[in-house]
Amino acid sequence: MISDVLAEAKDKMNKAVEVAKDDFGTVRTGRANPLLFQKILVDYYGSPTPLAQLASLNNPEARTLIVTPFDKTALKEIEKAIVAAPNLGANVGNDGEIVRVTLPELTEERRRDFVKLVRDKGEQAKVALRNIRRKAKDDLDALKEVGEDEIARAEKDLEAATKSHVDAIDDALKRKEAELLEV
Repeated sequence: MISDVLAEAKDKMNKAVEVAKDDFGTVRTGRANPLLFQKILVDYYGSPTPLAQLASLNNPEARTLIVTPFDKTALKEIEKAIVAAPNLGANVGNDGEIVRVTLPELTEERRRDFVKLVRDKGEQAKVALRNIRRKAKDDLDALKEVGEDEIARAEKDLEAATKSHVDAIDDALKRKEAELLEV
């Protein structure tokens, strides 16, 4: 029973850390990265569809990304979705076959804004971890047929797991901040 609660909490914490790292990847740095376009939804025949399902993405240069649609009729919609994407500020060009996306150089002020955004995403991930910990603690407290010593031991394990996952988020956050501030 206790091991089930702890295993479920650790699994959810692992997923929360992965989601945080994915979120950090969607914040642009000075380089073009296909992860930036991971959450862009394109209106494809009336339904929002992730860009990665409609086109291949590759970056031949540091600040350029080429989007090659699988269906050429979706070219205009893909271009509109990229232009409308928040936090990109990209120059988008369409030659009838591909969409060429050029990301401008980041100014110091824009880099600082992105650092604030990443810190906010990191804090949201830590809140998610604390919510998982609280639910697991409530589940442990609800166990009636288990001794107090075992529950106290399990709560210590839960705290250790929470701390290690918070540290993982902090490490990813530090790496992303360094990447953002690198000129």
